[in-house]
Amino acid sequence: MRVKFIAPMIAALTLSACDIHLDSETPEQAKQQVPVAAETAAISRPVFPIESEVAYDPSSVAAYAGDHAEVYAHIDRSLPAHTQALQRWMRQRSISAQNDGIQEMAEMLRGDLEAMGFQETALVPTDGHPGVWGHYDVGAEKTLLVYMMYDVQPVNPEDWHSPPFEANIVDLELGKVIMARGATNQKGPQRAFLNALESIIAVDGKLPVNLMVAAEGEEELGSPHYPQIVDAYEDQMRKADGVLFPMSVQRPNGKPGMFLGVKGILYFEMESKGGAWGGPQRSEIHGSYKAIVDSPALRLIQAIASLTTPDGNTILVPGYYDGIRPPTAEEQELINGAAAKRDDDQIRKALGVARFIDDISGRDAIVESLYIPSLNVDGMWSGYTGEGVKTILPHIATAKVDSRLPMGMDPDEALAKIRAHLDAQGFQDIEIRQLSGYPAAQTSVHADLTQAIISVYNKYTSELSLQPRIQGSAPFYQFTDRLGLPLVPAGLGFGSGAHGPNEVFLIEPGPDVPVAGLAEIEKAYEAVIYALAGDCLL
Repeated sequence: MRVKFIAPMIAALTLSACDIHLDSETPEQAKQQVPVAAETAAISRPVFPIESEVAYDPSSVAAYAGDHAEVYAHIDRSLPAHTQALQRWMRQRSISAQNDGIQEMAEMLRGDLEAMGFQETALVPTDGHPGVWGHYDVGAEKTLLVYMMYDVQPVNPEDWHSPPFEANIVDLELGKVIMARGATNQKGPQRAFLNALESIIAVDGKLPVNLMVAAEGEEELGSPHYPQIVDAYEDQMRKADGVLFPMSVQRPNGKPGMFLGVKGILYFEMESKGGAWGGPQRSEIHGSYKAIVDSPALRLIQAIASLTTPDGNTILVPGYYDGIRPPTAEEQELINGAAAKRDDDQIRKALGVARFIDDISGRDAIVESLYIPSLNVDGMWSGYTGEGVKTILPHIATAKVDSRLPMGMDPDEALAKIRAHLDAQGFQDIEIRQLSGYPAAQTSVHADLTQAIISVYNKYTSELSLQPRIQGSAPFYQFTDRLGLPLVPAGLGFGSGAHGPNEVFLIEPGPDVPVAGLAEIEKAYEAVIYALAGDCLL
């Protein structure tokens, strides 16, 4: 998942590719390497001390006390059909990067909303993949806006234990799971949420709140056209009391992790081509010519290396750390509360890593993750990468890079600083193409929607861990900044493997596994709806 912003700014930010070429300079000028400036050599990651020892305690919020036995019974009876509904969604391909099944999935979602009784449904045209809009209006006092994404990441089928678009039920140590692309990110949680709505309507005749759905098919592309979806329905969206993003937040030990925001993102490509500076200009050539010809691949590596310290952990772009908003008093309390419940050994095990940067842990790791920008190389390619031997000197090399941005950083400004740094280091010939970008987003723990969701967690779980945001990204700024609405990702359940092989969504936990199965996930979503409506809240 990725998020943030003002529509005109976003359109300019995400739709403008910064293709920078070097045509007019002499080879000597183009190739000149500028020594690292003193200001660059002195750069270090900022430190944000936590000055408060007060910790926010989610258990201070009274547990939701509502009980809707008839709805619960309907969910239990409908579990086979509800499981099939999840599988139907997961079997529908919707790979946004390849435009594979996108139109079909968008229509499937729109049709499901229509079948549930949404008075207004539509496919929303954009300059990219279509959005999906739905409006369910019963004249209720409260209105909930639901953000959804119907697209998924590409797959390498050979890496999967079960075909990624068959959505088979597989027995694992934790219990029965659906294994499929999109199982946990985000088709499983989203369809479970709709299952819960269907059960409420079936029993009570209508929902206790008005409900809007604003879905996109480009979240995995960085949401470049989501502002256009908001443009189309902004007036209606502004009437909402808050925004829900259905997702699974339980760990294998059953303890839920709740977050109230996301980092922003800058996503771009860097490319080195043979040109006036040197290197083959038309095509690859024999590798033996490296004795007298420059290498675009090595030049790209050197350009990327100039962006950080040798360990890759401190960004050496002048001014890159400027403007970061430190943790507020409220956020410091949330950080303290989350640190007290953090298990770094479990996190490292789940990630499959031996250690964190500088061996940080606890509160320091949270602050580093949420308040310091990162720079990551997502992929690199050049020349021959097949089996055996092919000795060539490639004429082009490309890398995909992402930078996760904390509150206070603007993606346009971040890219401009990277461009200026590369130029100052003699890499004017390195092209940059921006593919995505938006700022961070944040919701207050004291918002009514936040408090309602905490109350539901306190009914179904214990030891809720709550932190200001996560290091991942999503376009939540469209709601928090543009519309001024609180947004909370929430939902019981467990899933794993997002963006990777063997992605799963747990539907039936095994013995002694303290994680919600599909029935309990749906009951918790039902409780969120009623809690927001004011039923037995606080």
